[in-house]
Amino acid sequence: MAVSRTKTPISEQPPEERIRNFSEVCLGYTLDEGQAEASRCLQCKDAPCVPGCPVAIDIPGFILAIKEDDMPKAVEIMSRHTNLPAVCGRVCPQETQCEGVCKLGKGKGFEPVAIGKLERLVADWNYSRESSRKTDIPEKKIGRVAVVGAGPAGLTVAGDLVKMGYDVMMYEALHAPGGVLMYGIPEFRLPKSIVAKEIQGITDLGVKFEANVVIGRTITMQEIMSEFDACFLGVGAGAPNFQGVPGTTLNGVYSASEYLTRINLMHAYEFPRHDTPAKKSRDVVVIGGGNVAMDAARSAKRLGADNVSIVYRRSLNELPARIEEYHHAVEEGIVFNWLTNPTEYVDNGEGKLKGVSCVRMELGEPDASGRRRPVVISGSDFFIEADTAIEAIGQGANKVLLSTFPELKLNKWGYIDADPNTGATSVSGVYAGGDIVTGAATVILAMGAGKAAAVAIDGYIRSKKQTPR
Repeated sequence: MAVSRTKTPISEQPPEERIRNFSEVCLGYTLDEGQAEASRCLQCKDAPCVPGCPVAIDIPGFILAIKEDDMPKAVEIMSRHTNLPAVCGRVCPQETQCEGVCKLGKGKGFEPVAIGKLERLVADWNYSRESSRKTDIPEKKIGRVAVVGAGPAGLTVAGDLVKMGYDVMMYEALHAPGGVLMYGIPEFRLPKSIVAKEIQGITDLGVKFEANVVIGRTITMQEIMSEFDACFLGVGAGAPNFQGVPGTTLNGVYSASEYLTRINLMHAYEFPRHDTPAKKSRDVVVIGGGNVAMDAARSAKRLGADNVSIVYRRSLNELPARIEEYHHAVEEGIVFNWLTNPTEYVDNGEGKLKGVSCVRMELGEPDASGRRRPVVISGSDFFIEADTAIEAIGQGANKVLLSTFPELKLNKWGYIDADPNTGATSVSGVYAGGDIVTGAATVILAMGAGKAAAVAIDGYIRSKKQTPR
């Protein structure tokens, strides 16, 4: 039977409906649709999609199980490699990872297999049956490990270590685990109920969790190191960056992290059922071109803004956001101002934002990152009326833990200096991974760092205790 050139279509909320709610945009495959898509997989012997996945899921294996209508086997295969399959299936940039190297997609006129959507299908099928991922956990514990930060890196390392036979305690500064999965990614892209199910699966394995603990304030790293055999730091990079544009302190100028946290963690999207409203905006300008910028702009639209535009200093070709998120934003009426940068947030005379003065750019010579550097076009100034401006230009390291743990070596950007292959830091027995090491990156890269660190921590503790594998 000939292989279809295109991916099996997947249902989505129509744009005119979804801009009025925070329900999930993509509705997922039915089982029949998933089996049709799974039949497109070539089952390559070398399977480049596997090393293309930061957590090395057996992609051909679980896809073949879908095709053969053996969903329990697909769940079992996937559970060997990832603790967050429903999350990964929704927010991973598959187009640049597993799907980006799919051999089918290399054929002329062929689209790659929809690996991410199939991963989501398996996870959602499992949760819809209220079944749990059965995993044999060793009764005898090898040692005790502390995990600081319950985001994707921390959840991954905790789940993997408890499966290896460790007693794991997670510490989280907020009132609930999840990190950026809970407070950063909007409901329409990653429902909180899905994150909660994934976390429940990890705690069901035996991972212990303690909330409202700020390491460096509630307890110190020195206390943790005296109590545990090893520690993993996955505290993320939650301190917002600002460009330093004049007028940044005006009422109406936000960081994207504050804006999205108000909406996600404090349930502003469910007002008045939850009594934490978000500001009612008329004209919104979002500065930035990453997924966070898309999330902020699309959230503003759903909160009732009439006009939402994104200002990005490079072109569509350099846009770091997922192409799927960009297409969804365009469908929802978000306007893009390419090769544009803000120069001033303008005061309305009462300390509130009136609008954003901008300048046009052109791309010059490549900078240190290899991307062409934006250069100002003289005399190209223009004004965008706005009562809300949201800067989504990245985040920095949170200094609370780092300032109280001077033994920990940092790099020139202020992030933890850790071995990229193991997560080992300058302090023996302390490992780190995720955004606190790399700066703001993707969920799946943080998970990959967590998996690598779990293996390294296991080796470190066993060598210290001279315990064989």
